[in-house]
This record gives sequence, structure tokens and C-alpha cells, in this order.
Amino acid sequence: MFTTILTARPGALDPALAHSLRNAWGGGEVRWLAPDEAAEFDIATRPGNLAETWEGVQTMDVDLNVLPAEGRRKKMLLADMDSTMIEQECLDELADHVGVGDRVKAITARAMNGELDFEEAIDARVALLEGQPDSIIETVLESRITLMPGGPALLATMKANGAHAALVSGGFTAFTDAVARRLGFDEHRANTLLAKDGVLTGRVARPVLGREAKVEALEEITARLGLAPDDVLAVGDGANDLGMLGRAGLGVALHAKPAVQAACPVRVNFCDLTALLYLQGYAKDAFVAA
Repeated sequence: MFTTILTARPGALDPALAHSLRNAWGGGEVRWLAPDEAAEFDIATRPGNLAETWEGVQTMDVDLNVLPAEGRRKKMLLADMDSTMIEQECLDELADHVGVGDRVKAITARAMNGELDFEEAIDARVALLEGQPDSIIETVLESRITLMPGGPALLATMKANGAHAALVSGGFTAFTDAVARRLGFDEHRANTLLAKDGVLTGRVARPVLGREAKVEALEEITARLGLAPDDVLAVGDGANDLGMLGRAGLGVALHAKPAVQAACPVRVNFCDLTALLYLQGYAKDAFVAA
């Protein structure tokens, strides 16, 4: 059995669409997880026209995902940070703050689309920060970094239901530490910006945490907790997230780059992070307040 899940921004999911799709696919009863926002129904087999139907509902600002009905609720959340748990790219914000934003953003875009090697790209971007006071990190955290909508509810609800939460980022520990504490992650991993005498050196500590390190984190943490990769919900938006998205039992491309969407079958483009709760079968009235 499979479950079809439709999600959209609050008030944007037309009940007629949910019932029409259920009828077309011979599904079971439509269950509303949130009125006019999230609905699901069961089907016996994965539809052959899923790709075409997905494209059609995207034009209505609706996300469509079909998942195995069993094992939807996950025991671990493994999340990227930049443009996933926060609305920004932390390195881009640092660069913009010191006046080299355009140069860094161009490199970031190419790296996130998979056009550049991640390690080379991070070295090239961080080099542009050489000589800046390390106090800019705290300034950027306080003035430029905002949480992705739905993140607090996602963390609070999954943790209240016994899940472990890990933040794994190609960004920097100075940011993941703050974001992890604010949202309630159990642990975090990221890169370290090197500084000497209060000044950024323009270098990143080795080894650089990139795509393979995120997969290693998934495997190490699940082994430590006695879980399996199938127990994990992973979420990210960039090319360096594809390894963990493919390894996890449920890998979600959130507002992702085109190359990432093409490689990831579970995609969320219109709903916020609460879509990850709907994908697991949580109704809105079961969400836990942060």
C-alpha cells in the first residue's frame, strides 16, 4: 500500500483537487491532516502517471508525494541548515556583510547546483573573508539569520514523539551551535572557520564536512542509537545533501535547487517545514508548540 499526500500553503489546497485525484487513482477515503492545507489517501499501487500529475499540481502551488504506507513516522531527523532550517546561506550573509557578497553568492550557486566541487568552492569563498574580525559572526547571527517557518513545530513534534534530531551542515559550527540550541537539536556537525587573534584567517579546518560527511553522520548516529537508515527523515536543498537524502528512509528536497529536485523523488516546494510532519502522517492538531 501507498499513501498519497497533498500539501500546500494554508488555505491553498482545494478539496476538489484532493477528491478528484483520489477518484482518478482509485484511492481510499480522503483524510484531512489540516483543512485546505494537507490531505492524504491510500492507494494500492504507485500510479504510472505520477510524474505528469506532479507537474500538473505544481502549477496549482500544491506539492504531491506518494510514500509507502508503512513506516512513515521516523525516529530521527537529519537536517541541513542553510536554506533548510534557516532561510539564509550563512557564508553568503557573512560575505554580504563585509562587501564581497556578489562574488561569494556566484560561487555558492554553482556549488549548490553541483557545478563545482564542494571543498574547492568553500575554500574559494572563505578566502574572501581573510582579515575580517571574527566578531562579524555574532553580528550576522543576530541581524541576518532567521529560522525557516515550520522548523520549531517540526523539532518540537518529532522530539515529543521520541525522535532524535541532528543538524549536519556544510556551513559553520558558530552558526549550527546557535541554531541547534534555538530549535532543540540533540547534536550538530559543521565546518570550523579558523581565526587567530580575533581575526578570520580565510581558511576552514580540515577535514571539510561535505556530501560524504553527511552520509557518514547518518550512518554513525543511527549505529550509535541502534536505528536503521530507514528510520531517518533527512531534509536538505543542495547537491551536497543528495547522499544523505538518498540513504535515508525518507529524503526530502525542500525548496531545492533544480538538479536536486531532479534526483530526489520526494519534494516540497510550497509548504514550509511542517510539510515534513504531514509526510509522516501527523495531523496539524497533533503538532507540539515549541
